[in-house]
Amino acid sequence: MTRATEPTTMAEKMLSDASGEEARAGDVVEADLDLVMAHDGSSVLAVEAMKELDEEPWDSDKVVVPFDHYFPAPDEDVAEQQSEIRDWTTENGIDRHEGEGICHRVLPEKDYINPGDIVVGGDSHTCSFGALGAFSTGVGSTDIAEALISGKLWFRVPETIKIEIEGFDPSRSRITVKDLTLKIVSELGASGANYSVIEYHGDCIEDLSVEERITLCNMGVETDAKSAVIPPDETTFEYTGKEDANPVYSDSGSWDDEIRIQAPESPLVARPGAPEDAVPVDEVEGTAVDQAHIGTCTNGGFSDLAAAAEILEGREVAPETRLIVVPATKEALMRANDEGVSNVLMEAGATILNPGCGPCMGYHQGVVGDGEVCISSGNRNFDGRMGSGDVYLGSPETVAASAVEGEITNPAEVV
Repeated sequence: MTRATEPTTMAEKMLSDASGEEARAGDVVEADLDLVMAHDGSSVLAVEAMKELDEEPWDSDKVVVPFDHYFPAPDEDVAEQQSEIRDWTTENGIDRHEGEGICHRVLPEKDYINPGDIVVGGDSHTCSFGALGAFSTGVGSTDIAEALISGKLWFRVPETIKIEIEGFDPSRSRITVKDLTLKIVSELGASGANYSVIEYHGDCIEDLSVEERITLCNMGVETDAKSAVIPPDETTFEYTGKEDANPVYSDSGSWDDEIRIQAPESPLVARPGAPEDAVPVDEVEGTAVDQAHIGTCTNGGFSDLAAAAEILEGREVAPETRLIVVPATKEALMRANDEGVSNVLMEAGATILNPGCGPCMGYHQGVVGDGEVCISSGNRNFDGRMGSGDVYLGSPETVAASAVEGEITNPAEVV
């Protein structure tokens, strides 16, 4: 294939390489997939379809099935579904991860993701893998079944929005990447990046850890983006340990739109019902909370637990508030244990659950009841998602500070 002479984006280059034809925004191409992921929730229908069609995976080495959304099984029906998935993965020699944590964090930890990869997953937050320079996107169970059979999927090549971040200074007033992410979602709106790729730039990007980059890319889908990506750099290569990967970079002037976004001046909180409804924490300060929740694929990493522990150390959770902590991965939990973070959290009154998605989707392990209020470090607060209560979104620091005070609190006022 001959490269286009006109400026092209990362997404166009990755889809060109994967399809063997020049892929430009608006084209429809059939791309070879480097990895297909389906978790314990999204693999159920796909596995049923594979069995009905009497099909086998095209390449078992390029398929992975983490159990995270319902693990351990909360009821008999789920237990039976998971048993069927176990049998199918074993019969087909497919990697399955149980008890390791959330797919969007586990796969990078276990070296499944490389720069330049085309990855599809049966989960909308699969765009998280853009943190390592991959083109990754969530698809439905029908598409997962097709991907498992053929190793290919059709894509309409997305346009790309370059977002230049300015003024981000995490040393100032407890402003974190989560606050920055909420600001971006707020400015773009729920459909502001409709079917586009968000490509993040700015001097601050190179200073972000991989965990922070995952947080940033994870919530790209909250603006309706097809994917979100950060150009690979030394941090990427050091994390993956694969300097011989296939990183690609956008040409100057190739983006369909370029936006500059100023980092927030204070921590932000998204009000119930909409992640994009983010306001300075001061506007909702004083709202009583029944539950505080630290975890999810957005902010359940070790650095998030450690940041919360820094606020909670020597303090106690308010009497009328419960604090639920769900580490994103076993690796994060083990490090938290080794470094004393877990003890700090528990001494403050936190209940630590097994690594996984926990109550984020309202399935089990800490849903909130009618009339209750929760502040969560998660990525979604749609009505009914975590139960029937109201859910606010904030950084782990804001959640920890709110747990201590029993009401939504600016973390800068606690430390």
